[in-house]
Amino acid sequence: MSPAHPLTRRSLLSLTGLGAASLLASCSTSRPLPPGLRLDGPVLPAAPAGRTPELDAMYGEIYDGGFVIPAVPYWKIPSRFYRQQVIDPTGEAPGTVVVDTPGRFLYLVEPGGTAMRYGVGIGREGFAWSGAGVIQWRQKWPKWTPPDEMIARQPELEQYSSRNGGMQPGLMNPLGARALYIFKNGQDTLYRLHGNPEWNSIGKAVSSGCVRLLNHDIIDLYERVPTKAKIVVRQ
Repeated sequence: MSPAHPLTRRSLLSLTGLGAASLLASCSTSRPLPPGLRLDGPVLPAAPAGRTPELDAMYGEIYDGGFVIPAVPYWKIPSRFYRQQVIDPTGEAPGTVVVDTPGRFLYLVEPGGTAMRYGVGIGREGFAWSGAGVIQWRQKWPKWTPPDEMIARQPELEQYSSRNGGMQPGLMNPLGARALYIFKNGQDTLYRLHGNPEWNSIGKAVSSGCVRLLNHDIIDLYERVPTKAKIVVRQ
């Protein structure tokens, strides 16, 4: 046997191995990859449609008054209800708060013909009062004391009555992070603008409460609204 024969066999075996490896590699990369995997690392979930860094910052998790307010999945809320500056449609003087009950909007009128607009949810009590009043009092992280009329409808709320000291502040308190109390002619109307933990109630008529905003939005409104501001509620 010539000395070239073993070399030829080794070459052939080597070439055969390379071909098999090439074929194996070709087969393996032609198959669909398992979900969540890719050759250069894991696949990150796609951001929900409508999500932006600006809105992430506006409605992200915040720490306030000893409480951590969770981020709002705002992309699940119609965008017209996001906090935004608009051309003032109310005709009221700057500093006035206007609640458009049918439209589910609250406006804080600004100088120069603009207004800050917030989406709101309206409860049964929110349909019970209209007209003009004054934001006489406001409170950070308020207690909640349901009125006797509400307790009569929902007896389980007796534990939070004024007789029992009300519900302590917290994330599940129906008044949320802030409450603005509306008076007319020096009398409490029992009408409130307040935060709430139920983001999915914005833009809707809900079972109870007055006018509810996202906790993030009521905090923003609280800082902007003038002392003893006029409020107009339109039904």
